[in-house]
Amino acid sequence: MTHQIDKKTFAAWLADGRELAVLDIRPADEVGYASPLFATNLPADRLFAEIDRFIPRRSIRTVLVDDGKGAAVAAAEALSKNGWGDLHALKGGIPAWTEKGTDNLPTFDVPGLPFVKKIRDEKQTPVVFAAELQAWRDAGEDVIVIDTRTLPEFEKGHVPGAVAIPGAELLLRFRDSVPNPQTKVVVSCAGLPRAILGAQTLIDAGVDNFVAYLDEGTRGWTEAGFGLEQGLTATFGKASDQAVRFAEDHLATLSKDDQLTFIDLETAKAWTSDPERTTYLLDVRTPEEFAADHLPHSISSEGGQLLGVAYRTLSVRGARVILVDDPLGARARIVAHWLARRGFEIALLLHDFNAEKRAAA
Repeated sequence: MTHQIDKKTFAAWLADGRELAVLDIRPADEVGYASPLFATNLPADRLFAEIDRFIPRRSIRTVLVDDGKGAAVAAAEALSKNGWGDLHALKGGIPAWTEKGTDNLPTFDVPGLPFVKKIRDEKQTPVVFAAELQAWRDAGEDVIVIDTRTLPEFEKGHVPGAVAIPGAELLLRFRDSVPNPQTKVVVSCAGLPRAILGAQTLIDAGVDNFVAYLDEGTRGWTEAGFGLEQGLTATFGKASDQAVRFAEDHLATLSKDDQLTFIDLETAKAWTSDPERTTYLLDVRTPEEFAADHLPHSISSEGGQLLGVAYRTLSVRGARVILVDDPLGARARIVAHWLARRGFEIALLLHDFNAEKRAAA
């Protein structure tokens, strides 16, 4: 049955600690960077085709949020007829939610910017400004810029000469891109979150290089009067044996204080079939690796994106999250390193995707 809930009830649900799914069904260009809720944006025209990907159990308490014009009520009623149970629409939608301003409003997920700023301030992550980076280049300094965004984002525009290495790939691809421990490393994204987390990942992993983040990323670069470069001008390739050994050595340092939980495939199957608890099975390898081979019922969720915008994938607060990776686990360990600090319950499933191929050879 579909119910409308008021602002007070919704605020209480956001704070009660129980499993809760929230979908903002407004158009993507209207939602922007997910504010003010920081909930998953699944526009109404994609809702029915994709909702099962975002909400694995149909009995989960779910709130649909719209622009206040009735789309959420209509969608909830239609979904109810197709097996969805505990569905609710926020009365008045976002206009009602924000009518008295957004200060002190609860959010579904922890916004990425406050989280990374807290990390930066706590760890004193070094920063480099655009003019300083350009001065280093002009002086012939040995410096490399690593862009931690997705490849499509990198392709649209990046600091000239930068190398694309999405955030979760940093340790696995680092030695091949930065063979000299004396090279200065500047980590960039479009603004701050993924640059700060990328830089601090390398620092926490104990790489020998000087590492800093580029203040405000590509935005800071253009605001300083410099132009961007387009295209997939420099990206990572297959990791060499040396790069894998480097990653393996430094993952131990990265994870030394992390309380990691490792599970096997049978445990993962039991968790994902549990009717009382929601579990996500997220493959954090590259989309290309996922397309080549993946576990049944797993979802391709590139690790670097999970670091900064987890709410785009994890629509159920309080769910367990299984991170699927290869036996090295370089991507999964980086994602777990940061998501655990945001309160997510994380487990790692390291699977040998090449075992069957070797057995058949």
